[in-house]
Amino acid sequence: MITCYLNYKIDPYKLKEFEIYAKKWIPLVNKFGGTHHGYFLPHEGTNDMAVALFSFPSLATYEKYRKDSFKDAECIEAFEYAAKTRCIINYERSFMRPVFK
Repeated sequence: MITCYLNYKIDPYKLKEFEIYAKKWIPLVNKFGGTHHGYFLPHEGTNDMAVALFSFPSLATYEKYRKDSFKDAECIEAFEYAAKTRCIINYERSFMRPVFK
């Protein structure tokens, strides 16, 4: 299993738009075989940072999802929504593996 950690810098004045964007992606990741663990939005402290976590069985399945997402109408709509609203300033993507007992 591989978990993608997305660290977003968001426009704090467009938090509502970012939340709409986030809600679009949760079912899309699941649709492509991933498990979305949710988005985490600012509450106290820094107001321009958000985080998302989702997992895929392997890096190969994640890469297939990424490739296929650029051809999927719902994913394209989500990409376009973020571009139109400009709620995301930038983001960093990291991959992690879980450690269990």
